[in-house]
Amino acid sequence: MQDIVRELEKKRAAAELGGGPQRIEAQHKKGKLTARERIELLLDPGTFEEWDMFVEHRCVDFGMDQQSIPGDGVVTGYGTVNGRVVFVFSQDFTVFGGSLSEAHAEKICKIMDHAIKVGAPVIGLNDSGGARIQEGVASLGGYADVFQRNVLASGVVPQISLIMGPCAGGAVYSPAMTDFIFMVKDSSYMFVTGPDVVKTVTHEEVTHEELGGAVTHSTVSGVADRAFENDVEALAMLRRFINYLPANNREPPPHRPTPDSADRVEPSLDTLVPDSATKPYDMKELILKTVDDTDFFEIQPEHAKNIIVGFGRMEGYPVGIVANQPMVLAGCLDIKSSIKAARFVRFCDAFGIPILTFVDVPGFLPGTAQEYGGIIKHGSKLLYAYAEATVPKITLITRKAYGGAYDVMASKHLRGDVNVAWPSAEIAVMGPKGAVEIIFRKELDDPERIAELTEDYRVKFANPFIAGRRGFIDDVIMPRTTRKRICRSLAMLRNKRLENPWRKHGNIPL
Repeated sequence: MQDIVRELEKKRAAAELGGGPQRIEAQHKKGKLTARERIELLLDPGTFEEWDMFVEHRCVDFGMDQQSIPGDGVVTGYGTVNGRVVFVFSQDFTVFGGSLSEAHAEKICKIMDHAIKVGAPVIGLNDSGGARIQEGVASLGGYADVFQRNVLASGVVPQISLIMGPCAGGAVYSPAMTDFIFMVKDSSYMFVTGPDVVKTVTHEEVTHEELGGAVTHSTVSGVADRAFENDVEALAMLRRFINYLPANNREPPPHRPTPDSADRVEPSLDTLVPDSATKPYDMKELILKTVDDTDFFEIQPEHAKNIIVGFGRMEGYPVGIVANQPMVLAGCLDIKSSIKAARFVRFCDAFGIPILTFVDVPGFLPGTAQEYGGIIKHGSKLLYAYAEATVPKITLITRKAYGGAYDVMASKHLRGDVNVAWPSAEIAVMGPKGAVEIIFRKELDDPERIAELTEDYRVKFANPFIAGRRGFIDDVIMPRTTRKRICRSLAMLRNKRLENPWRKHGNIPL
């Protein structure tokens, strides 16, 4: 018995040491934590239960039979974050560069299978050099096994990827299919083909950071949802983020008691919207003054800034927030903002999180770049997402709601549950000036007449009352009462039940 215990302790020590002191030191010199240090920071102290610590690869080619480290480059298991169970895998760059072998993939697949069975989130801490070349197609098969589970888990349990090192080639597709991707600046990157291949094929000179760094993906491509300064900040923010999400699609989002009164009145909102229809204002001010304790976790804050998406709480219950941002492109919808918001709306709907929409949209962004880029199809993704969603949907129109963009932004026609407007709302096919120039194009030579007709159009149509008469707006509310009215609406909708017609799945315009 003592011999077995000693052997057990020896194997545990070997697994916990990973690639050895020198490689651990090299990891630290790069400003990166080890796989186990990351798990310790992510999970509640003392809650991690490790699985498959003794798993080793089965490759015998290229001298691999002489190199074997228990755990095979990934630490897997489960624990709790703020008392709630999560499954986690953390790739160990000190062991074969974190490369994925058949055994490595099997470990990841095992915890994903269990996460689906018990209904708990999956968190992947990615830090890998890619496929283990020595294993050839067996490694590629391992990736495909993980991809299949990403798809099966989608919409069943939340999946979050935290990229904390290299992630290249086939390795990028697993994070891409998860719900959220967070990255670490200066130490993580993602790309399908690296700078050397790019240079060979296209003759472009580009660095790792420029091609697939955290800043690139959180601003230009939109692949990443947030970029953080270092490993510690990323893990701390991930602990905060997961508090907004339910454990699975059968459980309600977690409730957190708040001292912030549901009846709180915010008089400063009465003057948020400027008198001039062309003057911008910051929609984030409305969001922060409406949610509990000014606590808002924004998703993709540096990408497609003309629309804001993120999570907040109302009376302690999580809500997903989608809002046009008049400070950027006047709040117009374009290709990137439509895709950004559509994906967020679909996530909220999949996991039972109510959607709160703040509208100030003059329309879709015009131009050949948008049309050639497929704005028709990409814009309809957001339309499809809102129309398909069955969770509680509350919409507030603060100022402009023009044309097709009015329909798209969670209008009553897309089964919006509660649709209200501020007195400053303008709900119309288009702005007064453009409308008059089309209707009265024969009188364009008379500026005074056009000015008179424009004012007439503004008085008659550029207000919320025409829509109110039709029942498309449930009420016109004072801005100061926004939080109170939304909280009451959410409370009323808490037991909402709505099902779409049976189907295998819809065919969203991808």
